[in-house]
Amino acid sequence: MRVLVIGGGGREHALCWALAASPLTTELYCAPGNAGIAREAVRVDFKADDIDAAVHFARQQRIDLAVIGPEAPLVAGMTDALQKLGVKVFGPTQEAARLEGSKGFMKDLCARHGIPTGAYRRFTDSQAARAYVRELGVPLVVKADGLASGKGVTVCNNHADADEAIDALLDEGILGEAGSEIVIEEALSGHEVSAMALVDGETALMLPSALDYKRAHDGDDGPNTGGMGAISPNPWLDEATEERIRREIIQPTVDAMKAEGRPFVGLLYAGVMLTDDGPQVLEFNVRFGDPEAQVLMMRLMSDLLPALVAACDGVLSTFDLRWFTETAITVVMAAQGYPWRYKKGEAIAGLQSLSGDQDVMVFHSGTAVGEDGHTVSAGGRVLSVTALGNSVSEARSRVYSAIEQIDWPGGFYRRDIGSEAVAPQPMRSAD
Repeated sequence: MRVLVIGGGGREHALCWALAASPLTTELYCAPGNAGIAREAVRVDFKADDIDAAVHFARQQRIDLAVIGPEAPLVAGMTDALQKLGVKVFGPTQEAARLEGSKGFMKDLCARHGIPTGAYRRFTDSQAARAYVRELGVPLVVKADGLASGKGVTVCNNHADADEAIDALLDEGILGEAGSEIVIEEALSGHEVSAMALVDGETALMLPSALDYKRAHDGDDGPNTGGMGAISPNPWLDEATEERIRREIIQPTVDAMKAEGRPFVGLLYAGVMLTDDGPQVLEFNVRFGDPEAQVLMMRLMSDLLPALVAACDGVLSTFDLRWFTETAITVVMAAQGYPWRYKKGEAIAGLQSLSGDQDVMVFHSGTAVGEDGHTVSAGGRVLSVTALGNSVSEARSRVYSAIEQIDWPGGFYRRDIGSEAVAPQPMRSAD
């Protein structure tokens, strides 16, 4: 098959790496890709959100399958445009992608179909929003309705913080159209977990659990980021709780989307809070997480390509995937200053020394090829160093030993990814 992957981050490198290993892949392209992806696929020079360019390339190169990595092109309708050409697309249509593209739509869907989530209301008027803050009580969460690159969520512990967030979004318009409507919801307490599934419109094939680390610095300190590391499986998520999440959240959401005439095909990612009242949805993503994709692809034993095609063809009910039992850990190396201001174009050396270790993979996120032909930094999150191990301790040892061989003075990383999972306390079952 002739395959086109859309995107240029660590998630897309992991997907390209897995797809390149498939004997069914005859040609593999990635737009725009990065320096690491160039070793797995032919890079194509157009941006991930350029729908016209994607359609033109797919027609020109007779693409059989498109795999869309980021959320923005999905929300903008790239799947719909490519499907009109007869291309199979792993990724939801524009209507189905509203699960991530509109926080209000997602909450309303849950309310209509009895999918457990926190209390909420939607607002376009700041005065009405402030009144609801007093009614709901704190702590609470203020969210921009649209996509905001992780900048649209504010946890508020007092009325003043909530008023400030409301004013910034509705009155000052700091996020533009993405913040022209907001959702105010109760702040749920408990243990936050992620659940992911391949979905074909009817069937949800659950993937192994993973735990990601959002804070920039050790000890879950510092600002929120796109993700500084991940571990799979999640050491605190037991099988009974996973099954309850599938039964009460994932499958009902798939059924609800089909019932409303917008069947979901692609990767459904639920952020879930395990509360005293059971699992409740915090949010949905409509694509693989980053860096969760990196740990999952390292653990995947089966061929990825047939699984994605099965989702597109609606036959996941007869499909299964096999996974390595080892633990996978990803540690993200980011540019100093991320997620705020950071430098680009810094040389990164030592990557070649890791190429022979089958238990270690360096997935590129924000990299480019410098004038001298060597790898340079080109983003905030730059590398996702990933390792397998027979235990959490072994995986941690391998991943941090690998990082020590990378020469990049301008980078930083968390040193505690997976540390609390070396001897975790079992989570109380949600059943």
